[in-house]
Amino acid sequence: MFGISKQAYYKRIKTQKVREEKHEIVLNEVTSIRKRLTQTGTRKLYEHLRPALAFHQIKMGRDALFDLLRFNQLLIRRTKRFHFTTDSNHMYYTSPNLVKNLEINHAEQVFVNDITYVKTDNGHAYLSLVTDAYSKKIMGWSLDDNMKVSMVKEALIMANRNRIHNTPTVIHHSDRGKQYCCPDYTEFAGKLNFLMSTTQNSDPYENAIAERINGILKYEFGLRKTLPSVDIARKIVRQAVDIYNNERLHWSLDLKTPQYVHEKYNKQKYKSYARMAA
Repeated sequence: MFGISKQAYYKRIKTQKVREEKHEIVLNEVTSIRKRLTQTGTRKLYEHLRPALAFHQIKMGRDALFDLLRFNQLLIRRTKRFHFTTDSNHMYYTSPNLVKNLEINHAEQVFVNDITYVKTDNGHAYLSLVTDAYSKKIMGWSLDDNMKVSMVKEALIMANRNRIHNTPTVIHHSDRGKQYCCPDYTEFAGKLNFLMSTTQNSDPYENAIAERINGILKYEFGLRKTLPSVDIARKIVRQAVDIYNNERLHWSLDLKTPQYVHEKYNKQKYKSYARMAA
């Protein structure tokens, strides 16, 4: 048969069949992972796949996985992330930036706060997020069809309720949006033992963690799509936050989840999202 023995021919066919069966197992695992983590790239996928590869005794490196995904058109395209919702045109007092040059070394030391938009069939809704700067865990959130102070209060109440460590105070870091700077909110946060801190200019990198988390929720969990209603958007956000906190691996956390790092309090070396100075 074209210069090879019958035995070698059938051995080659069998080897090819085994390879295809293994590839099918891997692709099924990828499909399963991406049902919940829809925009997970190849390197993180490989970490998620390790247990399944070991279980099925499949030897596959990261480059081979990349080639398999590319062949099956399953690679993820990168997208731009920033969109601004900050209204800093107000006369309220803005707190100093307490986070600049601060060494962040444990969970519940700094909470970063931000508002982003979510499109619905009835117009824009707004999502308030409170994220732990150290663990990247989303501690609290609230979504409504307006950007009133009550929305950001609800997110902060949830964040405060989800604290698990006995830190006496937490730095509350945000941009200079009027919701965060008005006396109604700052006095409320103060009663919960938060120390107010605000960015000092409009550069999104001053609040880089919040901007990064906004982008992850939108581009990896479907929140950039136009959703039918605010109620459905809330359900999607609730599920997204749960998956983000407990399943999504972060390069900044050495491929651990926010929940795992948060529970360990101070065992993770902190890595900032902020742009390095030139």
